[in-house]
Amino acid sequence: MDNKRLTLFAGHYGSGKTNIAVNYAVKLAKEGKKVCIADLDIVNPYFRTKDSEEELRANGIDLISPQYANTNVDLPALPAESYRLVQDKSVYGIMDIGGDDRGAYALGRFVDAIKAENNYSMAFVANCYRPLTSTVDGAIEIMREIESACGLNFTCIVNNSNLGKLTTAETVTDSFPYIEELCEKTGLPLWMHTAVTEVANKLTGVPVMAMTLQKKYFDIPEV
Repeated sequence: MDNKRLTLFAGHYGSGKTNIAVNYAVKLAKEGKKVCIADLDIVNPYFRTKDSEEELRANGIDLISPQYANTNVDLPALPAESYRLVQDKSVYGIMDIGGDDRGAYALGRFVDAIKAENNYSMAFVANCYRPLTSTVDGAIEIMREIESACGLNFTCIVNNSNLGKLTTAETVTDSFPYIEELCEKTGLPLWMHTAVTEVANKLTGVPVMAMTLQKKYFDIPEV
């Protein structure tokens, strides 16, 4: 995997971007890199990077999250510490961006610095089994909304197509034609596939990141 200093994960609600961001942060830390992850999702109070705070801390990963994350107060504000990711070039920074265009607005304040450094990946996390991204054109529409909202273009695609606990290796491989079409129509490369470890171990010959799920990942039923 090509590890840029800054990695941004964005996508439609329920795409799994937060879970991927956490697992990617742990992966970099286990490779000996100094890592800091920021929860920039000011829209969705349910799936938060802070859910994995204990695991992140245990791996030496610094976490930046809204002050009231995981409380009954959820204010749409980012801590000033968030600027550390664009200012401190000694860390590998990971940004978990809010779903769709409303969440992507929060990224706008960092865009000029990100472009100036030009050492970033912005990954669109795709799940072809989610209702509003079940078609390639639907996924592209969401991509364009996010890009317009934050002022930054995606550089690659992550395939996180899954059916939750029902996911099998075939669930992932069945998504390949969709992902190939998405890459072709957008002109973006596929960065990697992602799957829980037991499924990832059955996928051979493809770039895949094995993951563990956040502890609250299935607390809210799929819709």
